[in-house]
Amino acid sequence: MALLRTASLPELTGALEVPAYDRSRLTVGIVHLGVGGFHRAHEAMYLDRLMSQGTALDWAVCGVGVLPSDARMRDALVAQDGLYTLVQKAPDGAWEARVVGSILEYLLAPDDPERVVERMADPAVRIVSLTVTEGGYNLDPVDGRFVEDDPDVRADLQAGAVLKTSFGLVTEALVRRRARGIAPFTVMSCDNIQGNGDAARRSFAAFAGLRDPRLGAWVQHEVAFPNSMVDRITPVTTDEDRAAVAQRYGVQDRWPVVCEPFTQWVLEDASSDGRPPWEDAGVQVVEDVEPYELMKLRLLNASHQALCYFGYLSGYRLVHEVAQDPLFASFLLAYMVEEATPTLAPVPGIDLAAYREQLIARFSNAHVRDTVARLCAESSDRIPKWLLPVVRTNLAEAGSVRLSAAVVASWARYAEGLDEDGRPIEVVDRLREPLQAAARRSSEDPLAFLRDRAVFGDLVDEPRFTEPYLWALDRLHRVGARATLEQLRAAVRQEV
Repeated sequence: MALLRTASLPELTGALEVPAYDRSRLTVGIVHLGVGGFHRAHEAMYLDRLMSQGTALDWAVCGVGVLPSDARMRDALVAQDGLYTLVQKAPDGAWEARVVGSILEYLLAPDDPERVVERMADPAVRIVSLTVTEGGYNLDPVDGRFVEDDPDVRADLQAGAVLKTSFGLVTEALVRRRARGIAPFTVMSCDNIQGNGDAARRSFAAFAGLRDPRLGAWVQHEVAFPNSMVDRITPVTTDEDRAAVAQRYGVQDRWPVVCEPFTQWVLEDASSDGRPPWEDAGVQVVEDVEPYELMKLRLLNASHQALCYFGYLSGYRLVHEVAQDPLFASFLLAYMVEEATPTLAPVPGIDLAAYREQLIARFSNAHVRDTVARLCAESSDRIPKWLLPVVRTNLAEAGSVRLSAAVVASWARYAEGLDEDGRPIEVVDRLREPLQAAARRSSEDPLAFLRDRAVFGDLVDEPRFTEPYLWALDRLHRVGARATLEQLRAAVRQEV
């Protein structure tokens, strides 16, 4: 069985779709920090579409891993000349697969940060894109300020530092371009936070300002940071996925990508030094991304949080199993209709009622096999950015917060680290220890979990939120997750 690489592509023709363009003609125009499944199912896929049309050949990607753990991705992509198999799994079980060829290089910053900086300083590179975690911008979740006392940030600010952070690497590349009279690249965020480009601007300008206030002002005003909304469910690749790709297509792919057929990218039309013709690949290039991103964050992302803790506590481990349960589907739809949608402005070209129904169908796709545990991870970064804005808007406008409060209560119950049968839960969160300690104090102080103002702000002082939160938390402990949902839905129907 052939290993996926450039030399083996002729053998695969007919088995699956392979790049029809000449990859030897590609040149790097984009450096992407944080190459994972999502980048390869999304931005890299859109570039591959353009290249298949004979355009954007000077916009190939140089992937960069910032963390030592990214060595696995480096090893996989370098061995395969940047190639990988992208598999779309439809609800009816149909597979659509192709080899994507838009990633040309991969560099691991811990191995050679100087090489990474110089790659970004190359005039041919006109975009540096990012896919990092929701907390990757190092912004305080309450006041939005850049956290200056982060140890890695402080280390990167020292003269002659061996750069470790994306802030240090990107800023140093911008400094060199400025000194050499080269236009700054666009910093293009592809992350699931509201105003991701604005957040990136705050972070990188703040870091640059710590190096030199004049440099910070230059980054603030001269570098483009377009906002974007990105959407495609992309679960973690498993060994079963690798084996299935090998069996179906006769190729050994160390790290294929599995995703749903649906994909959407809404991008603000702003750049420092040009961009690919994204719209020719299906990207919506618009003047204002905010209506689209709020729709996605408050309906899709927050609904993921609404299903994952209740679902896990009820014994589900796969997302489609939760979404196919009528009780959970009813709860998700009620959250979207009664609490999330009232906080949204009209979204150009989108029927929100149809979008909500489509989300339930997407979550129910049994062939994607997304895991509940993946959705439960890093909640302290996700809940404040996706769900709590819905809560605060509804509190300000006399809207309902009962269902949202129940979601937060389900997170608190999950964060205790034991399921309803007393089995341990592996809580994955950068704040795991303080959150778990607070959650376990709930028996003596029912509001203990909400007292972390760095996560929840002043919600602990809001009776309109704490009352339904306490109601849900009490029932989660007394009757369990499923019965809590049943009682909650019955109570809401009675009120209506």
